[in-house]
Amino acid sequence: MKPRILVIDDEAAIRDSLRMIIEYEGYEFVGAASGPEGIAVVEREAPDLVFLDIKMPGMDGFDVLERIKAVSDVPIVMISGHGTGATGADAVRRGAFDFIDKPPDTDRLLVTIRNALEKSRMSAEVHQLRRAVETKHEMVGESFEIRQVMEAVRRAAPTNATVLIQGESGVGKELVARAIHRNSLRSRERFVQVNCAAIPEELIESELFGHEKGSFTGATEKQIGKFEQADKGTIFLDEVGDMSLKTQAKVLRVLQEGEVERVGSARTIRVDVRVIAATNKHLETEIEKGTFREDLFFRLSVIPIFVPPLRERAGDIPVLVQHFLEMLARDNNFRRRRVGPEAMEALKRYRWKGNVRELRNVLERAIIMTAGDTITIADLPEALRFDGGPAAPDNEEEAKPASAATLREFKESSERSFLVQKLRENAWNISRTAEVIGTPRSNLYKKLEFYKISQETDG
Repeated sequence: MKPRILVIDDEAAIRDSLRMIIEYEGYEFVGAASGPEGIAVVEREAPDLVFLDIKMPGMDGFDVLERIKAVSDVPIVMISGHGTGATGADAVRRGAFDFIDKPPDTDRLLVTIRNALEKSRMSAEVHQLRRAVETKHEMVGESFEIRQVMEAVRRAAPTNATVLIQGESGVGKELVARAIHRNSLRSRERFVQVNCAAIPEELIESELFGHEKGSFTGATEKQIGKFEQADKGTIFLDEVGDMSLKTQAKVLRVLQEGEVERVGSARTIRVDVRVIAATNKHLETEIEKGTFREDLFFRLSVIPIFVPPLRERAGDIPVLVQHFLEMLARDNNFRRRRVGPEAMEALKRYRWKGNVRELRNVLERAIIMTAGDTITIADLPEALRFDGGPAAPDNEEEAKPASAATLREFKESSERSFLVQKLRENAWNISRTAEVIGTPRSNLYKKLEFYKISQETDG
């Protein structure tokens, strides 16, 4: 398809001369005799480049420039027969791609066209890549539980408050963090991710805060830390519960003072960073163990967001399956597949210890290994095909607490039995169970950990 070039100029002679050059070079020409007409053409035909006269009756070029920039990112080249260096600088400052004098020199005009169209092409590619990245990191689901998460993201995003995202491994905590950044006032700045569990203890301070050359063995060059890299943007501290107490103290200082200090340097550096943290650990329990600082927990959890496991929102599985099938087919150049009804029921029934990440991996394997257009239950891993889950006790006697030697043992056995019963009644939905039995969700998680209760063993 030929690039379309719009010329907005009230002089018919200028439009005609530019038409000859533009069409001779193989481009499509569109003309407009006034500002309002040109704006209408931009909205209707989406040209790839606009030449815009400055001096026009009624609406002048700068007004038209402002109107077009509000609705399109098409490159705009200002043209004028009365221009000066100051006029050109003013045009570029207001958002024009370039400025040329009338009558335009043909060679200068052609170079400008090539450069502007290249910018237009690159902008389109960047837009497509950004959209692909956003789709890859999109939060998907229609359940009440995931809608609660999305509402929390909507409220948290425009603020600068720190956010603590909690949930099991594979539930999509990174997606929540990226959604917060994407919808924040810092969205045009960097999103810097740090996996605190993947960096050795002896290197994490250097990674987060940077180091000076020669500050330790192997420090052959100065390194800018992740907090400095994220200045004006967002830093995502994934698996923050795996940080050492020493590193936690330094992170706390950044949150309190807005300052970092590189390893081997006595100079402090101011940073303006929005911090989002995530963990699959119960930090309240880690605080009781003495492995996580309570003051850092309170600093991080100004806005807490809990992402429920996939087994608590099985209704999202068909939507997630469709999303992953489309994404995997596009990314791997596969033809589109569908999931048969029996296979879909197996996917909905399975307990997904690895959550959304495990579901994606299962579907990717099925797409690669399936010859036909439909993924059947035979194409799924054996664990999914035959997973019926452990049965609940068939009679009341079996569900009673085991015989206890002390009052404490009896109380603990009874409490464990009560919790398992209520969890089963509420389909192992933690949030709903906590509400039914009248206890905070965090307290219920502590009980589950203390009694070693899980759906896999007690379902």
